[in-house]
Amino acid sequence: MSWRIANECAERRFGSAARKQIIMFLADKASDDGSGIWCSKGTIQRHTELSESTVKRTIIDFLREGILIETGRRHCKNGYTVIYRIVLERVAALEPTAEPDIDTGVTVNPVQPEPGTGSTVNGVRGSRWTPNHPKTIHKPPTRRREAAEEEVEDLESEKILAAYPEDRVRDRRTSLRLIAAAVKDAVEPDDLLQAVKAYAKESEGFTRSKVCFSDNWFKMRRWEKGLAQIQADREKARAAEAKGRASLAEWIHERHPLCRHITNRQIEDLILSKLVTLEQVRAAGLQA
Repeated sequence: MSWRIANECAERRFGSAARKQIIMFLADKASDDGSGIWCSKGTIQRHTELSESTVKRTIIDFLREGILIETGRRHCKNGYTVIYRIVLERVAALEPTAEPDIDTGVTVNPVQPEPGTGSTVNGVRGSRWTPNHPKTIHKPPTRRREAAEEEVEDLESEKILAAYPEDRVRDRRTSLRLIAAAVKDAVEPDDLLQAVKAYAKESEGFTRSKVCFSDNWFKMRRWEKGLAQIQADREKARAAEAKGRASLAEWIHERHPLCRHITNRQIEDLILSKLVTLEQVRAAGLQA
């Protein structure tokens, strides 16, 4: 537990009570540098008493916003748990919770700009705002929205299971539950769908003795092989893209005649990647 991380998060606005509750729970598990957070989404849900869909959506948003980053995985009885780190720089950039200091000077018999704080009979202070005051915060109903989100997740699970070879689908309810559990464990639905399609293509024509029924396939996390291949293909594509950029940058540096085939979009990408400068582009006879 790190008081430093907890205090830093407590003094920043995260946009909603649910987001604040989740980040404070994660901060309670962090080291002083924000690292070493390993707890499943199910654990977060049980301790915060928020819905699973809210926890999952919030974690994904934090990752997208750069407030959280994944630093590794820790094996557990159900497979693995993702290890997170809170990025202090991103947290420090958020709006502080403290009200700004306003220097209004000294006044005689100043008029109070806000309504009274209510009755103090028996030492009990009343409500700060009246029920119809503009600053009264009314919590919007969330049950309908969460039900809609769960419906979307069910549709995603149905879509993924539909890609599994039809003659090997068994115990649909268990299969759908295992798919939903995998997605809640931070597996991208599209990646899981591609892994299922890859297995369907790979096992096409297998005899019945060699096939795996859907409930066992998802239970044994056989899709991890497909995810590993997807990740490898992405790394390969990124490496090829980086190699291509390096070649284009070399043409510009050497003012090679093939520079004329470089498109404006590629030039902008090279400049943004800091592989070339605007002066080098112009020196090679290109327009940026």
